[in-house]
Amino acid sequence: MKSIDFLPSDYDSHGRLRLPVLFLGILLLQARTWVLFVMAGASRQQGDTLLNLFYPDHNNFWLGLLPGIPAVIAFLLSGRRHQFPRVWQGIRWLLIIAQLALLLWQPLLWWQGDALSGIGLTLVILDGFALWWLLSSHRLRACFAANGTF
Repeated sequence: MKSIDFLPSDYDSHGRLRLPVLFLGILLLQARTWVLFVMAGASRQQGDTLLNLFYPDHNNFWLGLLPGIPAVIAFLLSGRRHQFPRVWQGIRWLLIIAQLALLLWQPLLWWQGDALSGIGLTLVILDGFALWWLLSSHRLRACFAANGTF
C-alpha cells in the first residue's frame, strides 16, 4: 500500500518509491575519491598530476577510498534494491557512518597541520549538509524501508 505522504509521481511503474535525485549527489560526494581515481585513470598523462593536486599525501588517498565504499555499493545496488532488501536496509546506516567519518576527517587533517583551504571548507559544509539530509529525509528513509514505503 502506498503512503499518502508522497505524490503518485514519486513511485515507479512497479509501485516502489523512487530514489531522490539528491541521493545520487550525496553518493557522488561520498565517493569523491573514487571519482577522482576514475578520472585520473581516464586521463593517462595527467592522472598523476591530478592525484597529486588533490592528495599530495598518497596515504590520504588510500584512506579516502574507504568511506566511498558504501556509496559505491549503494550506487550499484540502487537499481536492484528490491532483490537485496536486507542489504539495502543496512546500506543507509553505512552511508550515515561514512558521511560522519568524512565530516570529521577534514577538520582532523587541519588539526594535524594541513592548510585551511576553500575546497576543504566547502567539503566540510557539503558533508555536514549531506549528513543532515541522510538523517532527516522522510522520502529517503522510506526508500530504505523494507517494502519501499514508510
